[in-house]
Amino acid sequence: MAAYNTLSAAALAELKSKLETAYRNEQSLGLKLDMSRGKPCAEQLDLSMGMLDALSSADILDTETGTDTRNYGLLEGIPEARRMFAELLGVSAAEVFVGGNSSLNLMYDTVARAMQFGTMENEAPWNRQGTIKFLCPVPGYDRHFAVTQTFGIEMIPVPMSPTGPDMDMVEDYVNHDPSIKGIWCVPKYSNPDGYTYSDETVRRFASLKPAARDFRIFWDNAYCIHDLTDTPDHLLNLMDECKKRGTEDMVYMFASTSKITFSGAGVAAMAMSVKNMAWAKKFLTMQTIGFDKINQLRHIRFFRDMDGIRAHMQKHRAIIYPRFELVWKTLEQELGGLGIADWTHPNGGYFISLNVLPGCAKRVVALCKEAGVVLTGAGASFPYGIDPNDTNIRIAPTYPTLEELAKAAEVLCLCVKLAAVEKLLEQKQAA
Repeated sequence: MAAYNTLSAAALAELKSKLETAYRNEQSLGLKLDMSRGKPCAEQLDLSMGMLDALSSADILDTETGTDTRNYGLLEGIPEARRMFAELLGVSAAEVFVGGNSSLNLMYDTVARAMQFGTMENEAPWNRQGTIKFLCPVPGYDRHFAVTQTFGIEMIPVPMSPTGPDMDMVEDYVNHDPSIKGIWCVPKYSNPDGYTYSDETVRRFASLKPAARDFRIFWDNAYCIHDLTDTPDHLLNLMDECKKRGTEDMVYMFASTSKITFSGAGVAAMAMSVKNMAWAKKFLTMQTIGFDKINQLRHIRFFRDMDGIRAHMQKHRAIIYPRFELVWKTLEQELGGLGIADWTHPNGGYFISLNVLPGCAKRVVALCKEAGVVLTGAGASFPYGIDPNDTNIRIAPTYPTLEELAKAAEVLCLCVKLAAVEKLLEQKQAA
């Protein structure tokens, strides 16, 4: 079919009538399908069931330090777990703090510490410095934005590209405005676009000269080993680049096994400079005497080493790649060449970013909901939930079964078409 914007008003009206009939037919099916969050499916969770048998009562004391993992102690985590995350993040074990099950929890606490106590000795707490601001690459991760919004931090959108955030804009803000205290980053397979920061982007981050000494990069490497293809993206190591320039105190890195083992019972970690670690531990010591070391040891016994983790991730890939492929194929078959949508083809991660005609994203999401398909809310990938162009929709293909996903993708495409025809017809009639 011809691109929709080349159709006459009469042709658009006729097409609208046909699409409305098809839409009513879908509504009559009483569907209840969910693509709203990037959750692992049951088959992925099943991959880690062996972890429940990885420890026996005799293993509880079987750490390299002989520590009784049932008891208090080892605030930073057991050494084996610290080494595992060090290899995962490309840092030294001394720079790793292993926490509970949630990296988001670690990020929230890191912001809270900076707000209440500052980021370093002799630095004023953020909440005593007047208006403070964060840079937010968009589209981005809604829960990052929710954290900063919770603390009343002003958020400034920064456009994303396939090479990462607009670094001219980042440098201009960070290097000249002392109220800029941080930036959220998902550097590999970004949420939702699936972009990976280029080497030049990483080097420019490491070379920042912040106007605020307490500026921090929140480097959420959530998808560091979540590859989907035989040609995975490569991410330059930010900590290494910062150490070359003496800027390592700028960086907080985060990761977890939430989409590797059990989403609600994984292990999370953060990495930072030794100076930052010493400061954070002053307050973490008051917060806890230690996180779940039994769960840390369980993960170590299950994986053994990084080769074990990589092999495990190949099993994940075998389950979820067909889901991505199905969505891409449906989008191309139903929307390709119509000029009403474009979408990303990431080499990894958990999402596909769909861009529809400006002013149509909310309408598409609403139409899908009324037809029984739940998507992430339009605008969620922008600070304050406001997408200025109302165009971006995050697709999360991992959780539904393939059968459910096929129907959900079909309904989504129908709703994209209907919303586009409505918008174009409205524009032609107003002209």
